[in-house]
Amino acid sequence: MKQTIFRAAIVAAAAIVAISCCHCKSKSRTAAPLVGTEWTLVRLMGANVEGGSESFNLTFHEDGNLSGVGACNRLTGSYRLLEKGRIEIGPLASTRMMCPDMERETQFFTIVEETTSYEIDGTMLLLFRDGEMRAVFEAGTK
Repeated sequence: MKQTIFRAAIVAAAAIVAISCCHCKSKSRTAAPLVGTEWTLVRLMGANVEGGSESFNLTFHEDGNLSGVGACNRLTGSYRLLEKGRIEIGPLASTRMMCPDMERETQFFTIVEETTSYEIDGTMLLLFRDGEMRAVFEAGTK
C-alpha cells in the first residue's frame, strides 16, 4: 500500500513539474517588437546563414519604411502591416555594388519583397510567402 502511494506521489510530482515547465516556457518568452528591432538573418530557404551583424539584416521603422543590408548592399523600401500577421513589403531599392555572395543577396532581397505574412516567436522573426516559411531572423539591438 505504501509503495502504491509513493509511486502515485512521484507520478503526481513529475506531472506538476512537467506542466509548470511548459507553462513557464511559453510565458517567459517576451516577444521582440517588429518595429525598431534590428533583425539578423539566420536561415534562408531552410539553410543556415553565417555572417556578422553587418550583413543580411532588416529593420522596420515606425514611419512604414524598412532598411537593411544584404551581403554588402544596403536596401530600403516600405512596408504595410495588414490584419493578423499579414504584411506587404516593397518595392525595395538597393545600392549596386558587386559582392562576394551576390546570388544569396539577390535571393534575400527577393524573399523579403515577396513576403506575405510574418510571425514573431520570442526573439525570432519568421517570414512567410503564402504559408511557406522562407526566412528566419533573430532580434538584435539597434
